[in-house]
Amino acid sequence: MRGKRFGTGLSLAAGALAVCGLAFAPTAAAVDPGTATVNADCGSYGGGDATLTATQSGTSATITLHTSSVTAPVSLGQDSLVSELTMVKADGGTVTFKGTKNPAMSTGDALEVGPLSGTVAPGDSLEAYGGTLKVTAFGFITITCTATGPQAPGPFVFD
Repeated sequence: MRGKRFGTGLSLAAGALAVCGLAFAPTAAAVDPGTATVNADCGSYGGGDATLTATQSGTSATITLHTSSVTAPVSLGQDSLVSELTMVKADGGTVTFKGTKNPAMSTGDALEVGPLSGTVAPGDSLEAYGGTLKVTAFGFITITCTATGPQAPGPFVFD
């Protein structure tokens, strides 16, 4: 009986530690809005609406871009594009998100890049309008897109 009480005590102590651990665990930071739309001009490669999705964990943030207005001119392998998204900070300056993440795309598929990684500070307000997206395929084909107006419903604000 004594062994059972000892085991029960250990279980209760472990449970209490787990609850305390959850109470003091860092919470995931939020970005608001999580998704925004922007109209972009990509020169001879096309243009139109693009959806930006942002996430945040502490000072690390990612942005994924998806648009059916620009399509893959040829088949592209997974993680074969080099992408750089520069966003404008409301208080001046820029933040750049970079990466080589993309799904495999067949000719004519909608362009998707990301998640692209960057560093943000609490309170950063980032807007695509005034920035650029550069996507390079095969090391020499570069598509440069610029927003034609502010993103909706508004800039990304990071915690």
